[in-house]
Amino acid sequence: MTISKHHELEEHDGYRILRLVSGDGTNRLSRECVRELTAAIGVLARNPKPLIITGNDHFFSAGADLNEITHLGSDAFDFALMGQQLMQSIDDFPAPVYAAVRGYCMGGGLDLALACDLRIAHPHAIFGHRGAALGLITGWGGTQRLSRLIGKAKALEMFVAAEKIPARKALEFGLVHCVVDDPLTKANELLRR
Repeated sequence: MTISKHHELEEHDGYRILRLVSGDGTNRLSRECVRELTAAIGVLARNPKPLIITGNDHFFSAGADLNEITHLGSDAFDFALMGQQLMQSIDDFPAPVYAAVRGYCMGGGLDLALACDLRIAHPHAIFGHRGAALGLITGWGGTQRLSRLIGKAKALEMFVAAEKIPARKALEFGLVHCVVDDPLTKANELLRR
């Protein structure tokens, strides 16, 4: 197992698990975290194996660090590009990438899950892009990926209403592939087919 400040990497026979971690357990995607994850994905892409991205029982990821966002000035565009680069590196990964989601998957965390090939959710998983409630909109590609996945009308509803979407509704929308008690095990099963 490889451990860093913002993720842990587990090597298994034929696949890897990248687990998001943070001191407060929310797995916020700070600038430092985004840089670290982008570098890690780049290294893994050189020796590609199927990859499962997950978090903890309460948070897949709470998204971008709002404390950092409020202090962005002229570097806001660079922050958006950093996030786009991470999401594109996941989208372009040369092996399947699945998101195993437990708990909250919000904002930039949802963008990260959307960049994966499939999303598998625990029954208590919650999805959302709450930025509109704060006067924000994602700049990490989530608006395009979500509308392609679930349709423009439902994506617009999720972004504008800034609602929290429970796992079963996310399944109805087509946002997640399936809802199971153990998303990590299910992702492993699907990768081995």
